[in-house]
Amino acid sequence: MKAFIWNLIRKLLALLFITLIMIVVGVFYYIKYQLPDIDVLNTVQLQVPLQIFTHDGKLIAEFGEKRRIPIPYSQIPQPLINAVLATEDQRYFQHPGIDIPGLLRASVKLILTGRKDEGGSTITMQVARSFYLSRHKTFGRKLREILLALKIDHKLTKQKILELYLNKIFLGNRAYGVAAAAEIYYGKQLNQLSLAEYAMLAGLPKAPSALNPLANPDAAKKRRDHVLGRMLELNYIDENAYKTAIRAPLNASYHELQTQAKASYAVELVRQQLEDMYGDTIYTDGFDVYTTLDSHLQQIANDSVNDNLIAYDQRHGYRGPEKNLGAPQLNQMMEWTKELRARPLINNLEPAAVIEVLDQSVVALRANGSLVTIPWEGLSWARKQINADYLGRLPKKASDILKLGDVIRITSIQKNWRLTQIPKAEAGMIALNPQNGEIKALVGGFSYQHSKFNRMVNALRQPGSSFKPFIYSAALDKGYTLATVINDAPIVIENPNDNSLWRPQNDTHRFYGPTRLRDALIHSRNLVSIRLLGLIGTNYAVSYAQRFGFLPSQLPASLSLALGTATVSPLDMATGYSVFANGGFKIAPFIIDNIRNTQGQIMYQAKPLSACTNCDVPVVPFPPPVKPATPAVESAYAPRVISAENAYLITSALHDVIQHGTAIQARSLQRNDLAGKTGTTNNQVDAWFVGYNSDLVALSWVGFDQPQSLHEYGAQAALPMWIQFMQSALKGQPEHSLAEPADIVSLRIDPLTGSRAPDSDPAAITEYFMKDFVPKEEEAQPAAPADPTSTTTPSDQQPTDPPGNQIGPDGQGIY
Repeated sequence: MKAFIWNLIRKLLALLFITLIMIVVGVFYYIKYQLPDIDVLNTVQLQVPLQIFTHDGKLIAEFGEKRRIPIPYSQIPQPLINAVLATEDQRYFQHPGIDIPGLLRASVKLILTGRKDEGGSTITMQVARSFYLSRHKTFGRKLREILLALKIDHKLTKQKILELYLNKIFLGNRAYGVAAAAEIYYGKQLNQLSLAEYAMLAGLPKAPSALNPLANPDAAKKRRDHVLGRMLELNYIDENAYKTAIRAPLNASYHELQTQAKASYAVELVRQQLEDMYGDTIYTDGFDVYTTLDSHLQQIANDSVNDNLIAYDQRHGYRGPEKNLGAPQLNQMMEWTKELRARPLINNLEPAAVIEVLDQSVVALRANGSLVTIPWEGLSWARKQINADYLGRLPKKASDILKLGDVIRITSIQKNWRLTQIPKAEAGMIALNPQNGEIKALVGGFSYQHSKFNRMVNALRQPGSSFKPFIYSAALDKGYTLATVINDAPIVIENPNDNSLWRPQNDTHRFYGPTRLRDALIHSRNLVSIRLLGLIGTNYAVSYAQRFGFLPSQLPASLSLALGTATVSPLDMATGYSVFANGGFKIAPFIIDNIRNTQGQIMYQAKPLSACTNCDVPVVPFPPPVKPATPAVESAYAPRVISAENAYLITSALHDVIQHGTAIQARSLQRNDLAGKTGTTNNQVDAWFVGYNSDLVALSWVGFDQPQSLHEYGAQAALPMWIQFMQSALKGQPEHSLAEPADIVSLRIDPLTGSRAPDSDPAAITEYFMKDFVPKEEEAQPAAPADPTSTTTPSDQQPTDPPGNQIGPDGQGIY
């Protein structure tokens, strides 16, 4: 009997041993072949938000639900590591991924209470759960978690596992990972925190919402102190460090992402382009996108638009308060501040309520509850706007402007408070590098918060006289010269569709008789421009304008095109003017320079076609042939669309616009390398100025979204904005003008007739010509450099009688 029992025991032990072997083999097989591949954790891509930067590295925006800043283990401060290990996994560097004593304690607790708590989970098990498993608590998931932890610990170093954990964990308030949490709660980089702050972060993984220092400061402090106590017990800190840290105040507060430059309209343009390129993954793949924007130019563009639109708005009077809250009472101040906080801050124009009106000042309540005094210097501008055409009397005291309870807008300028108002008109500015198309600054409106419509890129407006240089360039290409004389006299044009008559006029309502084209462009003579377009032909002009990037659908094939009745975006105009600025090359504007992934590898690099002023590049035929005679050779250079001589002559005339013409205010910049053109549309609906040197093209625009008269010309509304921008943009920069091409000839001409004049004529002036279109004489005068400022004379000639009937090449009658 005893032998039978021992034999049975031996068999049972053998069976048990075989079973254990099978279990071990099964577990090994499951770990090796059935569990997920752990190697991917070495190159795992955490969800990281999209960040957008200026070209000089200033952060301007971040997109994504999760704020995360992945950092390597070597950059994680040791006090934080100690704090995390002390509270989460004190035997982390000793166990193989699972902590047997901890699991046993959790098992006993399960047997005694019947509750499946998270107890016993090591950091490695938490990594396994967060990367591979759901948070649904089951015995099967727990077993997989244990097996995964063993596999992870076998495959990865302890340092790598801890790095994954500290970059992955959720710590509340959109903070994922310890580096993002340091910025959100303390506004600091991770290595700048104190011991008490490290302990606070280390205590958050247990319950990031319940133990959050912003939502529950008392619970957060208790948890922080518990972490500090554990660090003391485990000898991570000494008694003095513990006492210092335990007494530290709870100084956590929410810190918004601190951007370093403001470019909301540009950012949205970039975001849309990225979405088109990569889809929705841009918000989680951690792209760092570097734009072409220059942070300095962007800031002065912001300021120029803001300052000059407010100045325009105030020139047209005060429209009154946004609301009146009634007579102020002390017990109503809380309600008043609540009312003010509900109103958005728009471009530093903050809401306020008038609580006291003195003789020549008022006291106003701000949304934060403080009081400010607005002196007379900040009030006296506010003449009442009767309507768009009339203003009321000049105010003599504060009560002429405001009354108690008025909800107004105020702003601080050099620590002095001023009354202001949100402009009804809009404005924008764009600046390009004409050599390669980089967008250096972009302001699409007064306030992105107030209106997200990007007027520089998406608005189609009439450019007015700022379109004239393209017409004059077309004429030069057809053999006309800046010395060509055309009569500035009344014109009547019949519309064959309804037999109505069009009688265009100059803005001065005067006629100036025979006028050289240079003077006509300098002083923006409408009637000369219309006659010139009639002579060259509207169909030809529409075709020629396409060289600058305009589409036929934007350009009416009628004589009104000479006055800028095209429908174009400001970006189109800036791109077109870049052709003049760079000497004749058509560049393509772009705003994304390069895109980098989380490892810093360049995924995309812009390769713009650049102007090459020193290259002997012929003008491309336009429109290009359907089938080129020879295969196109790939080039790094932009196509030449007009000759260098044409670009030089138009720039010379536009230089004189600033020196002697409609943009003479810009002479205040005291530079000799600037050229540009004002633009005002019919009834003064749009105001423009486009100006440039060879390094920078800048455009300013002012108008209403719902077209109505500005009651100002481009020289009044748009030019000051451009001047303010260029004043700072070009400060300290050397002058850079177009070099005079070899085929430009300078001659002395009669300023009245435009014909060749003898050198001895004291009234003669210098004009520039293309070599092929020099006025015919027995001997041509050799080319000689001259000061382009001497090429014009005043054209305020006495009115003359209109010319006889002329018929333009397109068949339209000019009377």
